[in-house]
Amino acid sequence: MADSDSTTGLTRRDLLKIFALSGGGLALGWVWPARAETNETPAPSRFEPNAWVNIHADGRIQLRLARSEMGQGVMTALAMLLAEELEVGLDQIRIEPAPVDPVYANRLLGEQATGSGTSTRDGWETLREAGALARTLMIAAAARTWGVPESECRARRARVHHADGVRSLGYGELAAAAANLPVPASVVLKDRSDWTLIGTSQPRLDTPLKVRGAARFGLDVRLPGMLYAAIRRCPVIGAEVSAWSGRAAREVPGVIDVFAVRHGIAVVAETSWAALAGQARLEVDCRPRVDTAVATERLHSRLRIGLSGRAPVVLKEGDVSRALAKAALEIESVYELPFQPHACMEPMNCTADVRPDGCDIHVPTQSQSATHALARRLTGLPAERIRVHTTFLGGGHGRRREQDFVHDAVELSQRLGQPVQVIWTRADDFQHDYYRPMTLHRLRGGLDAAGEPVAWFHRVVGPSVLARRDPGRIRDGIDPLMIDGATSLPYGFAHRRLEYRRADTPVPIGLWRGDGHSHNAFATECFLDELARAGGHDPLELRRRLLAGSPAHLALLDRLAEHWAAPVPEGCGRGLALVEAAGSRLALLAEVAVEEGRVRARRFVAVLDCGQVVNPDAVLAQIESGIVFGLTATLKGAITFSDGRVEQTGFGDYPLLRFDEMPQVESILIDSDAPPGGVSPIATPAVAPAVANALLALLGRPFRSLPIRL
Repeated sequence: MADSDSTTGLTRRDLLKIFALSGGGLALGWVWPARAETNETPAPSRFEPNAWVNIHADGRIQLRLARSEMGQGVMTALAMLLAEELEVGLDQIRIEPAPVDPVYANRLLGEQATGSGTSTRDGWETLREAGALARTLMIAAAARTWGVPESECRARRARVHHADGVRSLGYGELAAAAANLPVPASVVLKDRSDWTLIGTSQPRLDTPLKVRGAARFGLDVRLPGMLYAAIRRCPVIGAEVSAWSGRAAREVPGVIDVFAVRHGIAVVAETSWAALAGQARLEVDCRPRVDTAVATERLHSRLRIGLSGRAPVVLKEGDVSRALAKAALEIESVYELPFQPHACMEPMNCTADVRPDGCDIHVPTQSQSATHALARRLTGLPAERIRVHTTFLGGGHGRRREQDFVHDAVELSQRLGQPVQVIWTRADDFQHDYYRPMTLHRLRGGLDAAGEPVAWFHRVVGPSVLARRDPGRIRDGIDPLMIDGATSLPYGFAHRRLEYRRADTPVPIGLWRGDGHSHNAFATECFLDELARAGGHDPLELRRRLLAGSPAHLALLDRLAEHWAAPVPEGCGRGLALVEAAGSRLALLAEVAVEEGRVRARRFVAVLDCGQVVNPDAVLAQIESGIVFGLTATLKGAITFSDGRVEQTGFGDYPLLRFDEMPQVESILIDSDAPPGGVSPIATPAVAPAVANALLALLGRPFRSLPIRL
């Protein structure tokens, strides 16, 4: 399905408006402020793209999906929110991608984008209200048609039924009449006890398309006259092309042209095979612009310097120095986490069609706003002539909020005057990623005579993610993304101090699943187990005492207690970790063994409090996928550097968790009346500390660096 014309200039929720569609239907959306002020009668076709939901005279119900489906199930979850209040079934809703417009901005991210577990949280009220409003108007239209009180009418399965049990009208039949009714000042949302969809496991709407091979990912895009392109980039970080030869590449049948572009040398061809074959035959020399001796050991040494000396204070409670001096026992540990790739199954790609009168971009992106803004800047076209068509995403994990692959496609299409699909190889992906940053953590803890923690010190050392993405959010040298989770540590220490020492490196870094939680949880949860061991306490019981003021966290541990107290399987160690992120809380128990000299995770038990659960089956799947993602980073590999370049080129030297290594996963969802929290980022950060703590219990020694090596 194609999306509609993109527009810009709206401010969110300026005015809710109803529009009659040209076919006699109903569209609910937000109107331009200027038009609201002038009371100009809207032209139906003009305003239809701004609607969240359209109900057509033929009965079609369309939801404009403003978030990216990358396997997390957002397409189904957001449709459930609308369908619940609209009183329709999921089978009665059609999904189409939303255009780029500020009205579709994610309030939690500040742009039209998907990530950090925000989609359901952002849509929780908006889509339910949109559905409730449509239902209210349909009932009102039916009541007027029949000349009966609205209280005698009830909506069900896209029809309004009268209490006489005889009369009923479909939404399509009522759409035109509903569009002419005044907009109610407010609508009443259904009571939770009346929900029929929210809270029930629903099959994902995207599954049939993917099973049939009908889902369109970025690499499936085909446009008339489309060319293919692959780009050779300098392998050394920060280097630029100094000389190149495309003679051998041009000899490949199907290759049309070879020329320099911003990110390297492009091979343009009639087929993807020819483009990739030509790319492989390019001869390119590069000139370094920065330190060519980038190597993992040197980067590590650079960060290690930051463990000493002074650093900006993020949080200070009590007097840690004094408490440590008076402690019966002081413990200090350093934790280390490496760079990590996103390793998306679908390599980066983008298709652009730049013409004098407009630009169409077909792309698996997590940030439609950024894609649109980049295209506008590169082409100079008016905003309304640039359209972003969002395809399915073969994984994102934060990588697709970057725009380098979009830049490639727009630049090439603009130069050639034809549609161009830019394709990255797996090696391109691994060697030119925006990685999770390497970080080091210094922790100090003080125990009293009873072995109870009384002081907690944590210094985070690492580069700033926001320095490139959003430097305005850095205050006093502190990048808030880098201290996610460390700031909101729920444990009640009498004395606590958190510091962040910025240590930038030449390595490009970006958002990664769980963001700062993914490194801070490893350090804090592992160190807490070290304190428990030093004080002679059970790790779960120690956490319980430190969480005495937090009943929500205690509830997680209560549900986990039975599994924790059960006999440990022979040959296994058992560890746990507690993480709070994106408005959700998770306690994770891991059972780990050492088999044939390798760490083997056998079983996980996850207890999740993510507020009200929209689609339980999708939440359980997210927990499992987060564990798989986290286990790969915990046990498998890392991005390393030698002579200025990334050493990994694909899944051969960065292996993922294999099917036969998948542990048993048991998940428990806590019932809650709180608004939904994010799920996608919550499990991954808990895996590494839970596994390391299990190994501590099994082998009696701490594991303070990732990936874990025996």
